[in-house]
Amino acid sequence: MGAIYIGISGWRYEPWRGVFYPPGLVQARELDYASRYLPTIEINGSFYALQRPASYAAWYAATPPGFVFAVKGNRFITHMLKLRGIETPLANVLASGVFALREKLGPILWQFPPQLRFEPDKIERFLALLPVDTGQALAIARGHDEKMAGRSLLEIDAVRPLRHAVEVRHDSFRDEAFIALLRRYNVALVVADTAGKWPDWEDVTADFVYIRLHGEHELYASGYEDASLERWASKIRSWSEGRQPEDARLVSSVPPLKTTSRDVYCYFDNDIKVRAPFDAKRLIELLA
Repeated sequence: MGAIYIGISGWRYEPWRGVFYPPGLVQARELDYASRYLPTIEINGSFYALQRPASYAAWYAATPPGFVFAVKGNRFITHMLKLRGIETPLANVLASGVFALREKLGPILWQFPPQLRFEPDKIERFLALLPVDTGQALAIARGHDEKMAGRSLLEIDAVRPLRHAVEVRHDSFRDEAFIALLRRYNVALVVADTAGKWPDWEDVTADFVYIRLHGEHELYASGYEDASLERWASKIRSWSEGRQPEDARLVSSVPPLKTTSRDVYCYFDNDIKVRAPFDAKRLIELLA
């Protein structure tokens, strides 16, 4: 089996205090607490604004050995520029401090807006820009603009592979050509459970699988009962063993390359009613 990482999207939520986080726990210790409860967290603050090297370094220091962060790509690239003219903004993202996560840096998530349609040439240009390792990422980061002066990190501790995942929210991506593009660039199609609001395809397009569980019945709010978590556990076992779940919802008729294992990353994003950390822990128990 490949490695399996089950965690949460973000960790700083006021309703979690006194429910998931113990009463009296200071905010500065919340990541320390969450990272001992779960093995991975998706950083989502990076979606809304560029973070700083000091923040990434502090997050690295607060988490135990073996912990993994996924990093959500900045919405300026995906939602505002809509993937056009993004060379310098991509450099800014990579220069903003992600290298401070060192060996704890996991996949980078790129969430597309619901209005973004599948345009093959534009999507391929975007995929071709994504760095495949930290050495390539460093070379791109050196192209940052003057806005990053005094707040950039242009140093890596080692050259490591970089993984990317794409979450789509427009039905025009239901196209075999899109799946073929993702496979050509080894970029994962995010398996997203969105209470039926957005696409929920499950084609395997990379050497890993990336899952986001936003809520089974109510987006960002409803939890997952044991029967649902059992189904997800079964799917995750199949993907981690290099297989495709028998009930997978597929776009492409072409199967992925055969392999004996795949790493799987799964993040619960149903945070409003404080279900995410508990659902994640229960899924870990079912997989164990």
